[in-house]
Amino acid sequence: MFVGDDWAEDHHDIEVMHSVGRRLARARLPEGVTGMARLHPIVGEPAGEDADKAEVLVGIETARGPWGRALVAAGYTVLAVNPSQAARFRDRLGVSGAKSDPRDAHVLADMVRTHGHELRPVAGDSAQVEAVNVITRTHKTLIWERTRHTQRLRHALRDYFPAALDAFDDLDAADTLELFGKAPTPARAARLTVAQISATLIRARRKNVAAKAAALQTTLRAEHLAQPEAVTSAYAGSVQALLAVLNVLNTQIKTLQGQVEAHFGRHPAAEIILSRPVGVVLGARVLAEFCDDPARYTSAKTRKNYAGTSPITRASGEKKAALARYVHNDRLIDALLTQAFSTLRVSPNAHAYYQRQRARGVGHNAALRQLANRLVGILHGCLKTGTRYDEATAWSHHAELATG
Repeated sequence: MFVGDDWAEDHHDIEVMHSVGRRLARARLPEGVTGMARLHPIVGEPAGEDADKAEVLVGIETARGPWGRALVAAGYTVLAVNPSQAARFRDRLGVSGAKSDPRDAHVLADMVRTHGHELRPVAGDSAQVEAVNVITRTHKTLIWERTRHTQRLRHALRDYFPAALDAFDDLDAADTLELFGKAPTPARAARLTVAQISATLIRARRKNVAAKAAALQTTLRAEHLAQPEAVTSAYAGSVQALLAVLNVLNTQIKTLQGQVEAHFGRHPAAEIILSRPVGVVLGARVLAEFCDDPARYTSAKTRKNYAGTSPITRASGEKKAALARYVHNDRLIDALLTQAFSTLRVSPNAHAYYQRQRARGVGHNAALRQLANRLVGILHGCLKTGTRYDEATAWSHHAELATG
C-alpha cells in the first residue's frame, strides 16, 4: 500500500493508493496527535484483516519534526522525496501547471508506488545528532544574519560616513559597535578624544592601544564629502538600529557557540571527528549535516555524492565533461569547503594535494572542492571503522602517487 503525504502549514493531505494505481482513500488531516490518530484507520481500513501484515510506504517531502518521527514509530516505511523530484514527477502527470495540495498528495503516492525502490528511506538518526543539527543550524543562521546586517551597515556608512569605512576593517567587532554607538555621525566622531577611543580599545582587548587610538582619531577627523544635516541625522538613526541588532546577534552567537560545543561534545563521534585538523564548531556542523545513521551511506562515494563535493558527468555523443554539483546541501558544502581551506595551514599532505591540483591548471575553488572531496572520503573511513584520524595513513595512497 502506498501513501502520499503533502504537508501544508497546519494540515496534511493524504492519499492512499493501491499497487495498481487505484485510489483507495483521500483525506485532509490536522497537524498533531489528532491527525495522526485519524491516519491509522484510514490506512488500515483498505487492508482489512491483513492490516497488520501489509507493508505501507509513505512518501513525504518534509520528514523532519514530530509528524515524520511518529510515522516511523508507527512502523511505516517513510521515503524522503526531494521537492525538486516531486515537481518533475508532477510534470509527468500533466503539463498544465495546475497545483493543489490533494494533487501533490496523489503525485507523492504514485511516485512511491512506481519509484519507491529508488527513493531513500528516512534515516534512523539518533536524538543526539538531531540536537546537534538544531543548535548548529541556528548558530550558523545567526552568523549569516550578522553578515547581512553588517553589509547593510557598510552600505549606509558609504553613503553618509565614509571616514568610518577607512577607520574600521571589522564593522561587527565589539569596539567598532561601541564607538559607533557613541558617535554615529561624522561630526560627533570627529570630537572623540584619544582617551575615549583608547578606553574602548582596552575593553575590546586590543593591542598597541595608543598607536591605534591616535590613528583612528586622525582617520575620523579627515575631510570627506558630507550629506545635509537632516539626511545625516536620518542615517544615524538607521545605523543605531543596525548597531542594536548586531550587538544582540553577537551576544546570541557567543551563547549558542557554547551550546554547540556542549551538544557536540556529548556525541560518540565527536572524538573521531575532532581527531582530524578541524575546530569544534566546524566539526559539529559537519556531523550535524551528515547525521549519524550508520546505514545512510553505504560507501565513501555515496557520502561524497550527498556532500556535493564529487563531480557529476555529463556525456552526450562524443562530448563528455565532469562538472561541479550545484544541487547540494548548502550548509554542508559551506562547512566542508571552510574545513578544506583551514586544513591547508595545518596538514602538509592536504596542502601538497591542493598544490598538485593547482599545478594541473585547476582553479582555486575547484582545487579546494577536490580537497574537500578527499577529506570526506577520509572522514567516511574513520567513522566506518571507528578509528581516529592519522595523517600518514589517510594520505599514504596520494603520497605514493606524488612520488611514483
